[in-house]
Amino acid sequence: MVPLAIGLLIGLERGWQQRGRAAGSRVAGLRTFGLFGLIGGLAGYIAAGQAPVSAVLMLGAAAVIVIGYRRQAQPSATTEAAALVTLALARIAGHGQPVPAMALAAITAFLLSQRQGLHGWLRGLDADDLQALVRFAVVAAGLWPVLPDRGMGPYGAWNPRELWLVVVVVCALSFAGYLAGRRLGAGRGVLLTSAIGAIYSSTAVTASLAMRLRAQPDMLPAATAGIAIASAVMFLRITLLVGALVPFAFVDFARIVTPGGVLALVWAWLAARRSTAVAADAAPPGNPFALLPALAFALLVGLVSLAAHWAQQRYGDSGVAVTLALTGALDVDAAIVSLRALPSGSIAPGLAGAILALPVLLNTMLKLVVVLVQGGRSAWRAALPLIAAALAIIAGFALAAGSIARLSMTA
Repeated sequence: MVPLAIGLLIGLERGWQQRGRAAGSRVAGLRTFGLFGLIGGLAGYIAAGQAPVSAVLMLGAAAVIVIGYRRQAQPSATTEAAALVTLALARIAGHGQPVPAMALAAITAFLLSQRQGLHGWLRGLDADDLQALVRFAVVAAGLWPVLPDRGMGPYGAWNPRELWLVVVVVCALSFAGYLAGRRLGAGRGVLLTSAIGAIYSSTAVTASLAMRLRAQPDMLPAATAGIAIASAVMFLRITLLVGALVPFAFVDFARIVTPGGVLALVWAWLAARRSTAVAADAAPPGNPFALLPALAFALLVGLVSLAAHWAQQRYGDSGVAVTLALTGALDVDAAIVSLRALPSGSIAPGLAGAILALPVLLNTMLKLVVVLVQGGRSAWRAALPLIAAALAIIAGFALAAGSIARLSMTA
């Protein structure tokens, strides 16, 4: 039944697209695609024992498709190509792989249904957009999958595929922000991509915004808002993660980082109000794909990773705070998971909360350095939310240290 479902799914979309054509002018509709699905499924089912018959069925169906294409008054290969895909997927399903075949059929139907949207998107592309898209395809699909996936260099600290993934993510966020700006206006596009991207990596979002700020100094309000939003999302996400994975340290952790999170949230709200004053149709200028700044950020990530591996080698388990802090400067989630893996009761809740808050502080300071180095002349103004958040966390550490000292004296 799966081959028939594949044919009907793709045929439904093709039939709907051709519903306005006169009777007899359609090469293939819902019923014909259903039959193609059955033919492909039958060919796949008998392929193991009757390979020649299976081949004849597939070639005969393909010939019918080609003849129908040649008889059209205004030939368009989309329906014929969809019919060939239907045959191939139905054969895969009939040969014992129905799940991937059905998944690919759903993707095919979705792609076919996006005709208007894709054509409109193509009309909106200019030469710079096309060049940026092709370069990103090389970076993400051409280079990243073939890089070695193992530790290399001193202490095995450098995994080429993981380091290049940093470049891919930063470039992707930069390009996504550019496209969102073209669609929604510079201010709103930055806010949207910053909020969504920070769910994955607020550090990558910050690096991307710093890159754009250097090339486009007039986007300072939007960049500042985006950096503040990414920081606020990071604080919220990490606090929820600590509560779920390391609940015994939650109260002490929240006591330290909450002032920084609240400050980042308020700053994001105020900066967002200023940034959305940019006209909705204002398209962001500049290069949508800047590889060199992304490479510089990956280099920084490699250096911090080397420092973390050195600390692990030098101090071992006794230097858990140092190791987690250096690791967490790049990936706070990794620090939380590492602390969760420690034996129960091996560390006091107050110390655990402080250890988890330290990577948050170092991550905030790392983003501050990235903005100041890559952001150009206006970088210090864009970095103000990070400076304020870092100072608030330091104040939280001071208050927590005072509380711990008083509890120790009472005990």
